[in-house]
Amino acid sequence: QVQLVESGGGLVQPGGSLRLSCGASGIIFFDNAMNWYRQAPGKQRELVAAITSGGRTNYADSVKGRFTISRDNAKNTVYLQMDSLKPEDTADYYCNAVRVPGFYRGSYFSHKEEYWGQGTQVTVSS
Repeated sequence: QVQLVESGGGLVQPGGSLRLSCGASGIIFFDNAMNWYRQAPGKQRELVAAITSGGRTNYADSVKGRFTISRDNAKNTVYLQMDSLKPEDTADYYCNAVRVPGFYRGSYFSHKEEYWGQGTQVTVSS
């Protein structure tokens, strides 16, 4: 059974910091790109940050220079360090794991696999 469990959300003042964690089980963590999405009330879910198995990162323009995604493959965990938080960062944050079709350890997997965590709430307010 695949589980992605987020933690670290909460209430923080503008300009503050939070560190989100997402622990994965039931998947081969290294095979997966790991992503953080967020969804604010009344808005569509959006990609915030992404990291490949090799450590390449990508960020939404709105968080570049403020958020840092990282992963610890030994701990099956992905992190999102959020600094200089703004009220517009308020949202539910979701961890996402994706394995695209390809060769993994000598075997070809023809289908995409994708899993989601349950989300953790981040509120930025004074």
